[in-house]
Amino acid sequence: MTTPAYPTALGASSRESITLLGADLARDVMGTVGFGELAFWLATQRRPGPGETRVFEAVLAALADHGFTPTAIVTRLTYLSAPDSVQGALAAGLLGGGSRFLGVTEDCGRFLHDVLTGVEGGLPVDDAGWDALALETVTAQRAARRFVPGLGHHVHKDGDPRTPRLFEIAGEEGLVGPHLSLFAAIGRVHPQVLGRTLPLNGAGVCGAALADLGLPLELLRGFALLARTAGLIGQLAEEIRHPVANEVFLSVDLNNRSVDPDPYVPAALPSAETTGGPHG
Repeated sequence: MTTPAYPTALGASSRESITLLGADLARDVMGTVGFGELAFWLATQRRPGPGETRVFEAVLAALADHGFTPTAIVTRLTYLSAPDSVQGALAAGLLGGGSRFLGVTEDCGRFLHDVLTGVEGGLPVDDAGWDALALETVTAQRAARRFVPGLGHHVHKDGDPRTPRLFEIAGEEGLVGPHLSLFAAIGRVHPQVLGRTLPLNGAGVCGAALADLGLPLELLRGFALLARTAGLIGQLAEEIRHPVANEVFLSVDLNNRSVDPDPYVPAALPSAETTGGPHG
């Protein structure tokens, strides 16, 4: 009978040692490899260079915490309801990472990548070329009545401070690739199409930077959630010492008001054809 084999280049244990990514965990990783570097290495199975690690960790820092967002509030409220379940409180916050919060990182990275892979005849080589591609891209999105991921912010309406800083760090490390170049061009040209100026938000620039690092597009939201996990641990630590969740709960509970029911009405369907019966 053949013994099944389950190959993995990640963690494996024997009686004497633990290996991780081909290295001895205790001797070669612990105390030597930083957590951000390790997270990159685990996802790509290649060890990043110092510049890549710096950009990647800047992204993690940018996404770790952004105040009383829904993810932070639900984490605190879940802990209020179930203080015996730290994992439940963290999971509740992470489950809220979607298209409005955190998920923009992946949405933007994928969007930019789709545009770039559809370019015929080679990518632009200067700002004028990137601006032309960006203008075409934003115009097409506007015509299709679709948003451009990473454009606009509900708080930082005059500019997200994370965005220029991440561009600066990527530039210092020589890691401004095609995704960041296209994203920057979108920031320059979109007022011509939209008639107003919107900020390039931090989640979007993080998605562009992660895509330029060659990280799997399917996992970009995962990196945002990795970063936010640290932030949610901070939210819980503060909640334990300086609780506010009960006040949030009571504010809603004591200020609700009763209203008449508003019955749901399904959307009307087209009228049946008068000249024909049901399709058989």
